[in-house]
Amino acid sequence: MFCLFLDAARPSALGVDSCRRALLHTPARAHDPFLDDGAPPATVAQLYFDSLRDLEASATALGEPWAGAEAMNVRSFPVPDPRVRTADGAYCTYLVAYEGPAQDEAAWHAHYLADHPPLMARLPGIRELEVYLPLDWRCPAELASRRHLQRNKVAFDSPEALSAALDSPVRREMRASYGRLPPFSGRVTHYPMITRLVRA
Repeated sequence: MFCLFLDAARPSALGVDSCRRALLHTPARAHDPFLDDGAPPATVAQLYFDSLRDLEASATALGEPWAGAEAMNVRSFPVPDPRVRTADGAYCTYLVAYEGPAQDEAAWHAHYLADHPPLMARLPGIRELEVYLPLDWRCPAELASRRHLQRNKVAFDSPEALSAALDSPVRREMRASYGRLPPFSGRVTHYPMITRLVRA
């Protein structure tokens, strides 16, 4: 599966016909005892596609400038209980982005995927776990193309549930795992967001 991230997203992005799923992320407040990366982006749209061809065609059809666009390959990982329990359908996610680069990108991803997701899947209350890897794609001239070494997303029922997970023993194991990553540079950002399913 493929995913298109659009920063500073406008509502028109969420009506793309060929996407199989569309999410809109807006800022939330949660407490991370280890990190504070400042204000999150105002909006991030996340559009899922079955093929890279559909993604590229939809990106071209948007026809207006954006603050940033990035196409990525989606890796989903199982979690013990993926059922989101909220009354209004909105839930909380933690969007993480590694700017990079890494000294050896293939080795970095191999180490991360083997070591980190099994820990993340043990976070208390986790409902969804996805890792996004960069890919080569035809970005339309109207879009400001971006490229990260990697993005991640973990989902929880609420900001309170996310805060509890971020202060858990598993999170401390994750911080130790982070210290074992192969060499890379650039910022790593962590933003709590309220997520709404706009298109299923």
